[in-house]
Amino acid sequence: MDSRCSSSADSRRGPWAGSVVTTPISARVELYEAGEKKCISDVRRTFCLFVTFDLLFISLLWIIELNVKGVITEQLINEVLEYDYHASFFDIFLLAVFRFAALILAYAVCKLRHWWAIAITTAVSSAFLIVKVILSNLLTQGAFGYLLPIISFVLAWIETWLLDFKVLPQEAEDETRYLSIVDTTERAPLIHPGPMSDGQFYSPPESVADSDEDLDDKHDREKGLI
Repeated sequence: MDSRCSSSADSRRGPWAGSVVTTPISARVELYEAGEKKCISDVRRTFCLFVTFDLLFISLLWIIELNVKGVITEQLINEVLEYDYHASFFDIFLLAVFRFAALILAYAVCKLRHWWAIAITTAVSSAFLIVKVILSNLLTQGAFGYLLPIISFVLAWIETWLLDFKVLPQEAEDETRYLSIVDTTERAPLIHPGPMSDGQFYSPPESVADSDEDLDDKHDREKGLI
């Protein structure tokens, strides 16, 4: 009887007792692990898209500058094959290519979680642009002599801001939250006691072996024997 009582109580609480607490936590862990299996996180993908935008935007401005000066093929020969540091915009385009290649390799391919790569690209870009503006004759070549250096300088620092204040802190916060959830699940017991219900405890039916009628029958038999 006792074994049947205990099995009945276990069957009443078994299906949901352990899942009440562990199911939401395990679902969150699985959600984070599924996000980690993706190529890159959402915030890192946004950063890589902005790096690509940097290259495309500088390339577009450079092509427009070539068309404004004259026939694009002749201007390509003048600025690429007959490169002149003091008058050519080709090196600013190459600087954008350098930033794109270095940052995509570091933060998309290698998935680096440190700021040293963006620090190198920003420092090189800033130093090169400042020196070029001082030593070259870009400011005498119209609006593009101002636009290309300034826009390239601003985009390089926006990339630094995005990585240092958005990408790395967000990923560190997600990782800390994931580790805390995993630690909670490891320390939690496998089965948690469920809420008490009236059906878990009940009294067994009274035994008829020791009823008053049986006691009277025993006394009558003893009297008859005497």
